[in-house]
Amino acid sequence: MNKTYDNIVEAAIEIFNNDFSANLDLVAQKAGTSSRTMQRYFKGRDDLIDVCREMMMVYCQGMMQDAYDASDNPLKQLELTLYAVIDCGSKFRFLQKLDKRKSFSELSQDEKQTGMDNIKSKWFGVISELRKKDLINKGLNDAWVYTLFGCIVDGTIEVFESGDVAPNEVKKIAWYSFSKGIGLTVK
Repeated sequence: MNKTYDNIVEAAIEIFNNDFSANLDLVAQKAGTSSRTMQRYFKGRDDLIDVCREMMMVYCQGMMQDAYDASDNPLKQLELTLYAVIDCGSKFRFLQKLDKRKSFSELSQDEKQTGMDNIKSKWFGVISELRKKDLINKGLNDAWVYTLFGCIVDGTIEVFESGDVAPNEVKKIAWYSFSKGIGLTVK
C-alpha cells in the first residue's frame, strides 16, 4: 500500500508477537506514527491483526512454494520447506499464535483464500511420499510430524533470535533435529 501502512503492519507483527495483548499505542510508537494515523488505515485492533495474518500467510506461502519448486526430490523439498519456514521467522511464530484450531488438518478461511491449503497439501504429500519409501518412521502419524515440524521451527527461531547459536549453524541443527525426530533414514 505505502510505507506508513507497511511500517504499521511490521511493527504490529513484532509487538503482538512479543505481547499479543499489547495495545495499539505501542504499535503506533514502534511504527513511528500516531494513533490517529493508524485509525486512517485500520478500523481497529482486529482489523490490523487480520491484515497482519493475511500478509504473513502470503509471505510464508511464497517462501514455501519456492522451496517446493527448487527440487523434485521429496527429501530435499522437506529440508527446503523447513529452511523456508525458518526464514519466515517471526511471521511464522505470529501465525502459530493466531492459529487456534483444534485439529492440525483443519484449514482456516484465511488459509483457503490465500492458497495456503495447496501448500499444506503439498507438505503432507511430501511426508506421505517419504513414508511410502520407508524413509520416515511409520509409527509417527501426520499430526505428530506436523507438530514436531512447527516445534522445531519455533525453537530454531527462538535460539536464532537469542543469539545462542551461530546464525550459519541454526538451519543445519534444525534439520538434524527434525530429521532424527521423524526417524528419517536415507537409503
